[in-house]
This record gives sequence, structure tokens and C-alpha cells, in this order.
Amino acid sequence: NSKLRHVEKDVLIPQIMRERAKELCSDKVQAFTKCCQETGLLMVVKCRQENTALKDCLVGYYSDPLFYEECKTEYLKQREEYRATGIKKKRQQLTSNV
Repeated sequence: NSKLRHVEKDVLIPQIMRERAKELCSDKVQAFTKCCQETGLLMVVKCRQENTALKDCLVGYYSDPLFYEECKTEYLKQREEYRATGIKKKRQQLTSNV
């Protein structure tokens, strides 16, 4: 059964999208994080370029219907495994401060 509940469409699948997009944009995440660490309180002004590049990368993935379908398929596979085994699979997290 691949029918999605409201919480799956609006919360759980977007959560997978955010995690995967952060992984795929990891070079921009690292550049922004490094800039913020080096700049301190002036990061709002000095890291504007890195922040824009990161946002553009993330939004590009968030607005891609094919990327949504990939993440939906991944979610449905996880849901099917959970229903079959009762064991929730944890996604591997990046060791990033973002």
C-alpha cells in the first residue's frame, strides 16, 4: 500500500529531502560553516555569498519533482521494511554542525 498520510507527505518525506539535500550540497554547507566560524558576529555580512550559494543549492533540490519522487521512494522502502520487521532504520547522519 503506497498511499501516503498527510504527515508522511508534509513532514517525513520533506525531512528525508532536507537530509539528502544537505549531503548533496555538503561542499556549500562546509564553506558556509567555515566562513561563519572564521567570521564570528560579522557572519551575516561577510558570509552572504556562501549563504546564497548554500540556499540556491538546497532550494534547487527542494523544488525538483524528480528529487521528491526519489525521496518518496526511499521513504516508502523504509516504511515497508519497518512494517515487515518492526525495526526502524536510522539514516546515517553527517557530522556537520548545520
